[in-house]
Amino acid sequence: MPPNEGLVHPKEYDWRDSNVELVNSELDHRVKYQSATTEPAWNNGKIGTEPGLFIWRIEDFEVVPWPKEKYSQFHEGDSYIVLNSVKAAPKQSDNIEDGEGEKDKLIHDIFFWLGSHTTQDEAGTAAYKTVELDEFLHGAATQHREIQSAPSDAFSALFPRVKILRGGVRSGFTHVDVNETPQHIDTLLRIFKHPSPAAGRDAILVHEVEPTWKSLDEGDVFVLDRGDKIFVWQGKKCSPMEKMKAAQVVNDLTLAKHVDVEVLSQNESRSKIVVDHLGGQDVNPLETTFTAEQPISSRSSQDREKKLFRLSDAEGQLSFNLVKEGKAINREDLDGNDVFLLDSGKGIWVWEGHAASRAEKKMWLRVLQRYVAQQEDAASLSFAKVVQGNEGRGFWTAVEA
Repeated sequence: MPPNEGLVHPKEYDWRDSNVELVNSELDHRVKYQSATTEPAWNNGKIGTEPGLFIWRIEDFEVVPWPKEKYSQFHEGDSYIVLNSVKAAPKQSDNIEDGEGEKDKLIHDIFFWLGSHTTQDEAGTAAYKTVELDEFLHGAATQHREIQSAPSDAFSALFPRVKILRGGVRSGFTHVDVNETPQHIDTLLRIFKHPSPAAGRDAILVHEVEPTWKSLDEGDVFVLDRGDKIFVWQGKKCSPMEKMKAAQVVNDLTLAKHVDVEVLSQNESRSKIVVDHLGGQDVNPLETTFTAEQPISSRSSQDREKKLFRLSDAEGQLSFNLVKEGKAINREDLDGNDVFLLDSGKGIWVWEGHAASRAEKKMWLRVLQRYVAQQEDAASLSFAKVVQGNEGRGFWTAVEA
């Protein structure tokens, strides 16, 4: 079914026949903005006025500031909102049509990050509050949906040293594991490289994995915290950067408690002590090939060809058509009178022109949902919405890559 099927039939989707007439109207935005001004998380005097990185976790339907010392840590049982505000470079602040720019303009990117085991109420609250934060910023932010298993390049650029931990805060509807792991339960951390084109290099990630020998991979480094002792297990094909990151992780762990640390290479016969502790008593580490799937998707952007679509009602009815595909796509293909969908291969972007009609602005989400439903593996892609004149580096990189 084409993503625009049904959009071209005025009788079925005529906004004047329903209570959604006010969606994207001036009144609609005023009401949402007023609601946003009552949210304590956005009213700290810095949001929207100062550049910086801000993170909140959803806790029992509330937006709670995340401690700065934990800014690179996320629990797979939680949902988070991340705001990154930076001063616009001249090219970023330029309007695509008339070249208007503001000297001290801020470019905002809002990410709502969904852990693989987050609850539906936490995810829903994060999505709703992301829209509210965008209203607080007067609709100038780029909104991103991030899922744990397939982070976007833009998110990876912010957190090239991210640590994913098990557990999460207690949910409003459903109780999950608490976020503090009891000391008597083994913790196994995997340190591995993950491609991050936006960061210009591989990101080194830390991900808590199941404490079993089957989680080991000879290309990575693992930190086993037994409570009374910490082991570092270096796969025979691991990189120097992974070893360095493991040393940093161990340093962080030993700041809170003083325990012995032992570093073992897979090529050493003594490395079997780690394998044995993880249940592999019958496994010989000198003769075994350890392979485990990475907890983060490494799908290449070359899996699908880049495509640009236009959502327009210029001819009296809404239509959704392919404009261009392949590497020939550039910023000149965008028209401020319409809404465009860019499938970059690794993520999906919706670009909203300043002069787009209310119907086009209202229907972009439905079109996006139908488009994603038709594409194989698209459900695991990140997606983002950006407004003309407030594009960040991530969007232009996706357009011109």
